[in-house]
This record gives sequence, structure tokens and C-alpha cells, in this order.
Amino acid sequence: MAVMTRKRIDPQTLNLKEQVVSINRVTKVVKGGKNLSFSALVVIGDPAAKVVGFGVGKAKEVPSAIRKGIEAAKKNLRKIHMLGTTIPHQSLGRFGSGLVLLKPAPEGTGVIAGGPVRAVITAVGIPNVLTKSIGTHNPHNVVKATIVALEQLRDKNEIAEMRGLAVDKL
Repeated sequence: MAVMTRKRIDPQTLNLKEQVVSINRVTKVVKGGKNLSFSALVVIGDPAAKVVGFGVGKAKEVPSAIRKGIEAAKKNLRKIHMLGTTIPHQSLGRFGSGLVLLKPAPEGTGVIAGGPVRAVITAVGIPNVLTKSIGTHNPHNVVKATIVALEQLRDKNEIAEMRGLAVDKL
């Protein structure tokens, strides 16, 4: 399989909206007691440009963990292909034991998704989609599996070019 290189997306040109998916309190036991810190999973996206990214930030306080997560997410942006108001075809994304199924939906259906999947779908700006999260409920793996599923989406022009055919022959 060919290795695909992604073109870096500049976050300054986008109108990014961030959403905190989960905040986790973490303790490290040391000789002097317990060190308390926080981990934040953040999803950012621009619905107009169909761009989404996620990041994890860790710090002693929650606001600085969220800020670090946003900065990490800005370095991790991806462009998503869409077909009108839904996705072009069904897609199954897997990360770890997290499995996310995305299905196209007719106009007016809305976003049928829960928790972490909903955060990613609304960040990318897909108004009509059906989703099913199978396997783990760990928000980190579910977010990553959702982004893997979204990256698998292809438009007709890309498939026609890959196969060496005209678009009307597909």
C-alpha cells in the first residue's frame, strides 16, 4: 500500500471551534505523596472548511490542559470529503478496540451519534449522518476511530483518478 503524505493545514486561516470531549484526573504516587494532574481530550474543527483535528493536553490545572490540547489539535488537522449534507458512503473506522460505523443519512435526519463521535461529527460540520460506536467506550479510542472512518471517505473524482477512468464511467 502506498504511503500518503498529508498536506499541513494552516489553523490561522480557519474559524476553528473547540469542544472538550473528556477531562481525566490523573494521580502519580511518589515518595512524598500523590501528584495530581489533569488530562484533556479536545476536538477542534471548522464546519465551513470541513476540517477536524483532535489533541490531548496534560497539565496541573484544567484550563492549561485544555489550552495544550487545543494547541496539539491545531497541529493535527485533517480535511474531510462530503457529499452535499451527508457523507458519500458508509465507512468503518477502527482504533484499538474502538470501532465506529458511519452511514449516510437523508436530509433532515440530523446527527445520530453519542458523546465523542458527536463531538467529531459536529466539529467537521456534517449535518446528516447515522453512527454506531461498537467495542470500547474509551473516548480517546472512539475519537481516533471516528477520525479514521472520516479519513476513509473518498469522492468520485478521487476514485476516478485512482482507477484511471472518467467520472461518468463510475
